[in-house]
Amino acid sequence: MKKLNVLVLLALVMSLSSCDVITGIFKAGAVVGVIAVVVVIAVIIWIISLFRGRGNNG
Repeated sequence: MKKLNVLVLLALVMSLSSCDVITGIFKAGAVVGVIAVVVVIAVIIWIISLFRGRGNNG
């Protein structure tokens, strides 16, 4: 079964041109990068709001 998966993957890679593969990798990387930046900014805002909330109560 593993050999069949490897053969299918190899056939898929061989059917695509190298430029298409690289383009797909960079597009996926860009999307993941944007999502990571949004998550980091959200976490920073959340942490700041936690500290501001503690200061108002006490």
